Amino acid sequence: MASILDEYEDSQNIRQGSQQRSRLTSANIGLTHSGFVNVRLEEEKPIFNKQRIDFTPPERINHLAVCNNQLCMSLGKDTLLRIDLAKPDQPNQTELGRKDDSKVHKLFLDPTGSHLLISLSTSECLYLNRNTQKVRSLSRWRGHLIESVGWNKLLGNETSTGPILVGTSQGIIFEAEISANEGSLFNTNPDQYFRQVHSLEEDNKPAPVCCLEIERGPENKYFIIATTRKRLFQFVGKVAEGSEQQGFSAIFNQNQDLLPSFQEFPANMGYSEITFYTAKLRNFPKAFAWMMGNGVLYGQLDYVRPDSLLSDVQVWEYTPDVDISQNKPISIVLTQFHFLLLLHDRIKAICTLNGQVVYEDVFPDKFGPLKRMIKDPVGGLVWIYTERAVFRYHIQREARDVWQMYMSMNKFDLAKEYCRDRPECLDMVLAKEADHCFQNRKYLESAKCYALTQNYFEEVALKFIEAKQEDALKEFLLKKLSNLKPSERTQITLLVTWLTELYLNRLGQLESDGNSLVFQETREEFRQFLSCPKHRECLYNNRGTIYDLLASHGNVDDMVYFSVVMQDYERVISHHCQHDNFGAALDVLAKHCDEKLFYKFSPVLMQHIPKDVVDAWIQMGKRLDPKKLIPALMNYSQMGSSQQINETVRYMEFCVYELRVTEEAIHNYLLSLYAKYKSDSLLLYLRQAGTRPSEIHYDLKYALRLCAEHGFLKACVLVYRIMELHEEAVDLALQVDVDLAKSCADLPEDDEEMRKKLWLKIARHVVQEEKDVKKAMNCLSSCDLLKIEDILPFFPDFVTIDHFKEAICSSLEEYNKHIEELKQEMEEATESAKRIREDIQEMRNKYGVVDSQEKCAACDFPLLNRPFYLFLCGHMFHNDCLFQEVTPHLSAFKQNRLEELQKKLAATAQSSKSRHRPAPKEEADTASLGKGIGATSREQIVSDIDDIVASECAYCGELMIKSIDKPFIDPQKFEQEKSSWL
Repeated sequence: MASILDEYEDSQNIRQGSQQRSRLTSANIGLTHSGFVNVRLEEEKPIFNKQRIDFTPPERINHLAVCNNQLCMSLGKDTLLRIDLAKPDQPNQTELGRKDDSKVHKLFLDPTGSHLLISLSTSECLYLNRNTQKVRSLSRWRGHLIESVGWNKLLGNETSTGPILVGTSQGIIFEAEISANEGSLFNTNPDQYFRQVHSLEEDNKPAPVCCLEIERGPENKYFIIATTRKRLFQFVGKVAEGSEQQGFSAIFNQNQDLLPSFQEFPANMGYSEITFYTAKLRNFPKAFAWMMGNGVLYGQLDYVRPDSLLSDVQVWEYTPDVDISQNKPISIVLTQFHFLLLLHDRIKAICTLNGQVVYEDVFPDKFGPLKRMIKDPVGGLVWIYTERAVFRYHIQREARDVWQMYMSMNKFDLAKEYCRDRPECLDMVLAKEADHCFQNRKYLESAKCYALTQNYFEEVALKFIEAKQEDALKEFLLKKLSNLKPSERTQITLLVTWLTELYLNRLGQLESDGNSLVFQETREEFRQFLSCPKHRECLYNNRGTIYDLLASHGNVDDMVYFSVVMQDYERVISHHCQHDNFGAALDVLAKHCDEKLFYKFSPVLMQHIPKDVVDAWIQMGKRLDPKKLIPALMNYSQMGSSQQINETVRYMEFCVYELRVTEEAIHNYLLSLYAKYKSDSLLLYLRQAGTRPSEIHYDLKYALRLCAEHGFLKACVLVYRIMELHEEAVDLALQVDVDLAKSCADLPEDDEEMRKKLWLKIARHVVQEEKDVKKAMNCLSSCDLLKIEDILPFFPDFVTIDHFKEAICSSLEEYNKHIEELKQEMEEATESAKRIREDIQEMRNKYGVVDSQEKCAACDFPLLNRPFYLFLCGHMFHNDCLFQEVTPHLSAFKQNRLEELQKKLAATAQSSKSRHRPAPKEEADTASLGKGIGATSREQIVSDIDDIVASECAYCGELMIKSIDKPFIDPQKFEQEKSSWL
């Protein structure tokens, strides 16, 4: 028993699998016209895979029930075997404990797998819960042979079934409830109640209730389906929310006044069976199949319909080998696309889509006749048993070939739905759909489908061309184009060019026909095609070809549109200019702000719409280089109208005053415009430009020449002043205004001689040219550098002294005052010289006292051992120590000077020693000649050395102050000094 559910492959399964594969290969899958190759790397498993359970029952199997991975089977007369399929090696065996001749009639297992009902042939019913070993009798059920049970999927759980329906062999439907909990002291039965709710009849006689099914739809609507041998009843009713626990009596009561809805078939084989299919992601069944005398009634379940749950009902009539009198079908199971029919020696699988038998499996005689087939609604496995064996079927990828069936039925949407993960099959479906649409003259739909297939492009295109369906051909090309990869550039180029030609042909035809509405729609579609971002690269790379096509069709408007899309604004602007549409050209320029195009087209636009062009330039601001616009401005400002000139000046002023442009060419050009056309603004511009050459951005010499050519003398004077040509400025200013000349004469403030010279020019002009003595006297008062004697030579001889009386008197007074100041300065200088001589005499007599214990401030050795220096501050240094302290702080020049003096001093010392040695007569004469000179020069050298070294104390003077930021230890010797301390 430990290996009760071990699986192995049956030889029949291998044979059936090979048969199914042969059928699959007969299908049109493989190398097709599309280029797809269907290669299977391993053998594909069959849809219905049979496995025999490695189990030899100790007794014959009477009945078997499976639900929620719980398997229960009746063995022999009194044994019940229960197996949890999750733990197949732990079976549970229970004895029913019946001593009479009763047999197990049927087993019923609820959806949870917890509640087992055992119907006995003696019209009794037993109950066994999954968690107990005790079989309990249902006393209220006694006297009724149970044929069917309708379980409550909503309220059923492991401890209670909730309200359920029970059908008997006498056609009575009872409502009951079973609880696994122990009853009270006075009620130990598990059945809570058992009451009749309805009865079924056939031909005015009670008929056994073969099957019962309870389903709940939307809006709390309940559907109860009950079947007899040849009738199918439906009970529909609503149950108030929250009252489900009260049972289904209300549903039957709602249908008491009316006959229940039912379907009846004439044939009768003594029993019937109904089965349902529930998808994994759904809570209620979606299809049904009812096995009865006439065949199998199958269809869909529609929970929305108010009167009937069944929809799309069809009847599959039994094949000739199925005879309800001799070879009756035993059981039926419904899957997603098939129903399995169990006969006494075989199983058949019939496709619900086309009613064809797609699978047949014959069982060997050694296992005995087949008894029943059950499907586990939770696990999805199909179980078949005989008296000596148990089989089960795995249903794998049932929908794999459904697409072919839907395709043959021309249900292409469903066919595509079931082969989305198989591109070779999807291609076949699309090709079949495209052919079907083409044959039915649905050319646009056909084109869309053809574009998704791998059919040869040329074949499809020629089909539409031969059918003269340009719209369909265009649709096909568009779809093909949208499916191409960016790397397929050649194909994209071909399709784009072809589509452009088709669009242009269509537009030309519509325009000639005068169909304006369709023409506008087609043009809009064409423009959307031209502006599609996906094809932008191809259109840009082949824009020359597109332009040629547009030009060949004379389609100017679309050419302009295409140029804008391609951002080929130069072509657009050229087109507008050629058609004298300068405003539109400027709009394009201003919209796209391309500086190069502004430079190129501004000359033409400036000639026709100067104001608008200048407004556009100003709007562009610093993005435009004004220097590059000068050719356009100069060309048309010289030969154009006054409006062009005014607009040119306006833009130049904007550049200078708003943009603060410093380009010399801009300022020079504005200066020339002012000189030629706006003389009033010339002087204002020159004054605002500044008075220093560094601040001025125009060419001074050009400005001077320009002003001179046009006779603007004041402007020339201003330029001379900026150029610091004061004499020229005064000379020119005297031709205009004396006051202007005076302002120019005061400019050289630091050069009194020049100022005096300039003022003399003014005085000469006033006297000689204007002959105005009074003005000449005013010149004396305006400039303090001029005296009366400076301007007297300019006056003519007939001028009397009376005119200069006041000026001469004031001049004499100033001279007397100046003489007094000089006398005072001389007295102060004499007194200062006297004091200095006294100080020098006093310093000669000054002395200091040095103690014998005094030490050098630098080396700390006794001071009197060597020549030394004594400073007024009290510091004393040896001669050589002072040299050593001071020399590093001296400048390079003084160090070189000191070295030179030391060499001279050493040379004089050497010559003095030589005088003490006997010498030849000539040498002695030479020494005697230089004796006085040597002593004098030695004293001078020593004095010079003292001036350099001993001019101030090394510790108190300026040298010490300058060395305050220098380190105590030389950086180059720091490491050496540091190591000496370690």
